[in-house]
Amino acid sequence: MIHYKPIARKIAILLIVSVFAVANISAQDGKALFNAKCASCHNIFKNTTGPALMGFEERGPWADRAKLYEWVKNPAAFIAKDTYTQGLLAEYKSMMTGFPDLSHENIDAIAEYVKIEASKPKDTGTATVQAEDNTDRNAIIFGIISLIMAIIAVVLMQVNSNLKKMSDDHENILRPDPVPFYKNKAYIALGIILLFVVGGFYVVKGAIGLGRQIDYQPVQPIYYSHKVHAGINQISCLYCHGNAMEGKSAAIPSVNVCMNCHKAITTYEKGPKLFDEEGNEINGTAEINKLYKYAGFDPKNAAAWDPSKAKPIEWVRIHNLPDHVYFNHSQHVKVGDVQCQTCHGEITAMDEVKQFAELSMSWCVNCHRETKVNFAGNKFYSLYEKFHNDLKSGKMDSVTVQNIGGIECQKCHY
Repeated sequence: MIHYKPIARKIAILLIVSVFAVANISAQDGKALFNAKCASCHNIFKNTTGPALMGFEERGPWADRAKLYEWVKNPAAFIAKDTYTQGLLAEYKSMMTGFPDLSHENIDAIAEYVKIEASKPKDTGTATVQAEDNTDRNAIIFGIISLIMAIIAVVLMQVNSNLKKMSDDHENILRPDPVPFYKNKAYIALGIILLFVVGGFYVVKGAIGLGRQIDYQPVQPIYYSHKVHAGINQISCLYCHGNAMEGKSAAIPSVNVCMNCHKAITTYEKGPKLFDEEGNEINGTAEINKLYKYAGFDPKNAAAWDPSKAKPIEWVRIHNLPDHVYFNHSQHVKVGDVQCQTCHGEITAMDEVKQFAELSMSWCVNCHRETKVNFAGNKFYSLYEKFHNDLKSGKMDSVTVQNIGGIECQKCHY
C-alpha cells in the first residue's frame, strides 16, 4: 500500500523551499542591480536626489508593472503622457536616467529587493547606528583607561625608586641619586617608541587617504551647470564626452563643441536661477560671454568667426587617478553598460560638479565583485566555456567581473 501523505508532505516542502530559494536569488540579483543602477539617486527609506522607493507601488501608476517597465526604460517618453511623473520632475528638478538595458526580469528583481528591505523592522538601522556609536565610545574609554594606567605606571616606578633610596639611606648603603625621569634613558627610549608608533599610525592613515577627494569641488573658469545642460535640457553625456564610448579617457569637450549650441544660444533667460556653493547668484549670460572670449566669437558678427583661433578653456580637473592605475572608460561604458552616475553620482542634479565616489582600490574591487557580466549572446566571452556550462547546469546563477579576472592585480596595474 502506497502512503501518499508523506510523499505529498515532501513535495510541499520542496515547493516551499524552491519558492524561497527563487525569491532569495531574485533579491540578491535585485540588490546588485539596485546598487549599480539606483543607489546613486534613490534611498529605500528617505527622499534624496529622487523619491524614497519604500511603498512605491502604492503611489502613482506603478501598481501596473507594464508602466513601470516603460518608465524605467524610457522616462522622457513616459513623462510626456503621465501627470504623476511630471509632478516628480517639478518637485525634484531632474528627470530619472533611462535604463533601456534592464530587462523586465531585472526590474522585477529590483522591485522585489525594495519590498524585502522595506519590510524589515524600521529600528534595524537605528540599532546598527547605536552599535557603531557604542564601538566608538568604547574605543575612547579604552584609550582613556590606557593613558591613566600608563601615568599610574610611571608614578609607581618613581615611587619605587624613591622608596628604594630611602631604604638604602636607612641601611647606610651609599648609592647615587636616582636619575630624573626626563633624563632616564629607559623613559626616553619608551617615549621615542611611543612617538614613532603614534606618529606612524597617523602618517599611514593620512597616506591611505591621499588622492581620495570626496566632495572635491574646485572653482572653474566658467560656471558650467550640468543640471541645466544634462538634466533640464537632457543633453546626452556622450555628446560632450564622446570619447567615453570609444576611448580610455572621457575627454573634456573642446570650445568648438560648446559653440555648436552657443552660436545660437547667446543669453541665459529661461532657465532656473543659478547659485554657487556660497549662495551667490550667477549671471548665466555673463558666463556664456566668458565662453565667447575663449572662442574668439562675436555674437554680433557671427559670420566672421574663425574656429581655428579658439583657445582651450583651462578647466580644473576633478576626477584624477594615480599614474600607476589603468582605467578605460570604453571598457566600462560600452562593454560593461556602466552608467555615468555609478562613478560620478547624480551628475544631472549638480550645478558645480564635485567628486562623488572615493575612487579607491577597495571601492573599485567591491564594484567588480558585485557587478554582473552580460554573458548571454556575447561572443567575446565564448572562451569562458566552463562558466557557460556552469550557467546551463545551474551551478552558477550569474558571472561577475571578479570571475573573469576583474580583481587580479594586472587588470589595473601593469
